[in-house]
Amino acid sequence: MKRDLLENAGHGSLGHKIFCILRDKILNEDYEAGQKLNEVALSKELNISRTPIREALKQLELEGLVKSIPNKGVYVLGFSPRDIDDMLEIRLVLEGLSIQLAIDRISEAELEKIKEIYDLLEFYAKKNDQEKFTEINIEFHEAIYRGTHSQYFEQLLSDINYYIHVTSRHSIRQPDRLLPAAQEHKEILEAIEKRDKELAKEKIQKHIRKTQLLVKNYYAQKEKIQAEKV
Repeated sequence: MKRDLLENAGHGSLGHKIFCILRDKILNEDYEAGQKLNEVALSKELNISRTPIREALKQLELEGLVKSIPNKGVYVLGFSPRDIDDMLEIRLVLEGLSIQLAIDRISEAELEKIKEIYDLLEFYAKKNDQEKFTEINIEFHEAIYRGTHSQYFEQLLSDINYYIHVTSRHSIRQPDRLLPAAQEHKEILEAIEKRDKELAKEKIQKHIRKTQLLVKNYYAQKEKIQAEKV
């Protein structure tokens, strides 16, 4: 986690870039709930001063991902399975509405862009490239948000979608998931092309429900494994 990660961590201050890196590591469970994040250790790991580390940790606390305990340090909170499930329920409602708005408002150029994104999604599904599939998956949904031409929907859904898609990697990483997931996106795209709002809502919500089920199964299996170790 050196300069290449910092360069790929988005825009903004150094503190914000560190925030993005640490957020990803928490959401990907590289840092587990209850783990202490030490400023000195992180400073040495990243080869930077402690000031941007401190800035990033404060930002993580505002996001509810860590907790600062006086005289003890900063500890990872992460997301519980219930937190993730709640976010998926919110996403279910918001995306159902957003895709209907998008069908009313989307331009032909924006629709063509969604088609191009889907082609990439299918390509990486066939290659079984989970990381690229996850990346393109986010682009697909965000292209729909942009089609609403609503800054409120786009911002609201983009904020929650980041957390959902990082944690939803647990569903994508399950065996033989990529091709069925690509098919679900194809059905969403076809409904948009038909300008069928009810069908589009049904297809995107069915896709989210499938993701929700797989993520629930992941956490149930994880809890079972942890219980067996005790």
